[in-house]
Amino acid sequence: MGEMEDRRRVGYHIHRDIMDEIEVDSLAEKSEVNTSLLDKFKESMRCSGPRVKSCFLSFVPLLSWLPRYPFKENFFGDLVSGISVGIMHLPQGMAYALLAAVPPVFGLYSSFYPILIYFIFGTSKHISVGTYAVMSVMIGSVTERLAPDSEFIVWSNNSNESFIDMAAQTNKRIAIAAAVTFLSGIFQLLLGLVQFGFVVTYLSEPLVRGYTTGAAIHVMVSQWKYMFGVNPQRYNGPLSLIYTVLDVCSLLGGTNIGTLVVSIVTIVCLVSAKEVNSLLARKLPVPIPVELITIIIATVVSWRFDFKTLYKVEVVGDIPSGLQPPVLPDFSLMGSVLGDAFALAVVGYGIAISLGRTFALKYGYKVDSNQELIALGLSNSIGGMFQCFAISCSMSRTMVQISTGGKTQIAGALSAVVMLVILLWIGSLFEELPKAVLAVIINVNLQGMFKQFSDISGLWRTNKVDMLVWLVTFILTVLLNPDVGLAASIAFSILTVIFRTQLPTYSLLGQVPGTDIYRPVEDYNQVLQIPGLVIFRSSATLYFANAEMYTDHLYEKSGVDITKLLAHKKKLEAKRLRKEKKEQKKAKKEAKKRAEEMLEAPELSDKEEKIAVAIVAEPELDPCSDSGLPKAVILDLSPVNFLDTVGVKTLRDIHRDYGDAGVKVLLSGCQSCVIENLEKGGFFNDKVTRAVLFSTVHDAVLHCQQGDTKEAMKGTHF
Repeated sequence: MGEMEDRRRVGYHIHRDIMDEIEVDSLAEKSEVNTSLLDKFKESMRCSGPRVKSCFLSFVPLLSWLPRYPFKENFFGDLVSGISVGIMHLPQGMAYALLAAVPPVFGLYSSFYPILIYFIFGTSKHISVGTYAVMSVMIGSVTERLAPDSEFIVWSNNSNESFIDMAAQTNKRIAIAAAVTFLSGIFQLLLGLVQFGFVVTYLSEPLVRGYTTGAAIHVMVSQWKYMFGVNPQRYNGPLSLIYTVLDVCSLLGGTNIGTLVVSIVTIVCLVSAKEVNSLLARKLPVPIPVELITIIIATVVSWRFDFKTLYKVEVVGDIPSGLQPPVLPDFSLMGSVLGDAFALAVVGYGIAISLGRTFALKYGYKVDSNQELIALGLSNSIGGMFQCFAISCSMSRTMVQISTGGKTQIAGALSAVVMLVILLWIGSLFEELPKAVLAVIINVNLQGMFKQFSDISGLWRTNKVDMLVWLVTFILTVLLNPDVGLAASIAFSILTVIFRTQLPTYSLLGQVPGTDIYRPVEDYNQVLQIPGLVIFRSSATLYFANAEMYTDHLYEKSGVDITKLLAHKKKLEAKRLRKEKKEQKKAKKEAKKRAEEMLEAPELSDKEEKIAVAIVAEPELDPCSDSGLPKAVILDLSPVNFLDTVGVKTLRDIHRDYGDAGVKVLLSGCQSCVIENLEKGGFFNDKVTRAVLFSTVHDAVLHCQQGDTKEAMKGTHF
């Protein structure tokens, strides 16, 4: 309270001339230097030794930070963190491969190659890149759409039955996943090279959280077939999720009991273990790897009791040891996956950069958004050649990486080393792991995404438009599938911005007594409207979408319908002209008559001449002199950050129409870019100069008041 009272007692006094924009430019000596686009391009392409070095180091950040790596301070924490995250990659990689509809080993590949690439080119020290549920389900929708079961049904002459050629279908789906991943990486790489990292700004936080929650529903439903041991039909297009749910429900009567028991036991054990883990989180230096323990126990039990043969439980199957050689993707598939690849590129980057910026702000360093695009693009494009599927950042792994002491990208590299050991020697040991266990791991790990439903109540209290974006994004994602739902959600989010600029708040401003501060008269009781002046402000910029409403609200707020007023004035003017013509004709007749009389009496008396002139020059009363018009209209353009051609034309029409009615129009608070728009749009001419522009509303008000007084009000006094 003391500080507030001291602040209130501090006052200031200003005495200066009233200045329009011309005087301000002269006093401040405005620079006329404008760099052309060609000069800017030449400057950006200028090459020098230090610049080449800087560009190279920014392109390969590893060379910049690794030589300065504090080994003693950070290595132990990075080592523990890398091993912990590497252990998490094993179950998550195998599980998310099921979402992508490819064999589990390709999830392990996706947890190895892209991590190494990001280690070299990435700028975030804390995020854990690799497989991610939302990305995997998006890949799965593509692979299952382009390689459905119906295309691989073959007839067996021996058994006289049809069956699905699983080997051919798997190879096709692997090729599709690699192709869409490669193309998404190319999109990210190109966007990064042309400095388009700002595109992620169109993915607001409510949109991303609503989208990931909707995608989590798709992830959960896609795993029901593994948890119940049923084989529902594959649906594509809008409402496919609804059809899948109905199909699974209709097949519940044929549930594989062995698979269902495995799923229930795994759910109970995994949820219980995670609860214990969270309770002991502060006491344990490293979280218990519950997923790893689960798959080890499940694999041993499945192998020991032969779940595959005795209970018909579907297992992971063959996991080849070693690494795959690089192969070029199937370019014939590129046209079919173009839209899906772009959606993957945007979603993967949006999730990674949002998490990266969050932790960069927390730990005091900067993440380069364009370089992140390049790093993810290289990870996906190179990973696609090694038959990986698209990757992004996982929140759960990132939190484990940070909580276990990870401080740099070294932790990510060490987790890749753990994955290499698994791929070379350990992976084949998990061939008897039931797929139901992986499905349960996926669904249990979705609990963090489902907690995002609590956003709705918080957004209801803070911002209802953001809440609407969240809900619409969620509904569109659920109903239209993740790829189409993302595009529709972005379009809706942009529309909300457009609608908010179309429906701004229009206000009449008044003066806070004794100050140069102006506030909306409808919001304050002590704000006084200046007599004879209309001070008008819109809370949004002025452009084609709201230009007509701007004019309508100005007429409404000012209480003057300029259109009707001008029409009435034109009628009066026409009436006056007709009357003048009539008087002129009458005067001509009188003059002719007098001319005839002059022939008889050569000199017209002086008195008669004065009467004739008086008849011709009889004054007409101003029909608008008592119309209650304001003396001036001041448009506060401080919220305006650009003007298009329609906006400039609107201001020009307002100035002309009010000017024709005898009302001055002044503009205040114009930014430099707005003044430039006015100049290029042809607002100024011989009659309208920059003298109608004022830096503040108060300058414009005093200018109007100065014109009303015979004594010059030199200076701003308050």
